[in-house]
This record gives sequence, C-alpha cells and structure tokens, in this order.
Amino acid sequence: MKEIEVFIDTEEIAEFFFHELVKRGYVPTEEELEDLADITFEYLVEKSIIDEEIEEE
Repeated sequence: MKEIEVFIDTEEIAEFFFHELVKRGYVPTEEELEDLADITFEYLVEKSIIDEEIEEE
C-alpha cells in the first residue's frame, strides 16, 4: 500500500462545515464550527486515517 502525505487544515474543515450546514438551514457560530473541525480532526486521528504531526518551531 502506497503512503501519501495529506495536510488537514482545521480552518478548511470549519469552512466546509459552515457551507454545508448553511445549505441545510443551520447557522452555526464560529465557536461551534471550530469545535466541529477539532472533533473531525480527532476522529480522523483516532481511526488512523491520518497521523498528527506536531510542527517544531
């Protein structure tokens, strides 16, 4: 199985959720969107779909 490098941006996830929720008649707050994005990211890590990599500064 080939390994590929994928970058997950929680801000991009939040934006995606915002547009999808608005299409369905929901108007989430910015805080709710950030929570959803964080939960989604954590889910992907927990299911081993992605690995969390901490950037060193």
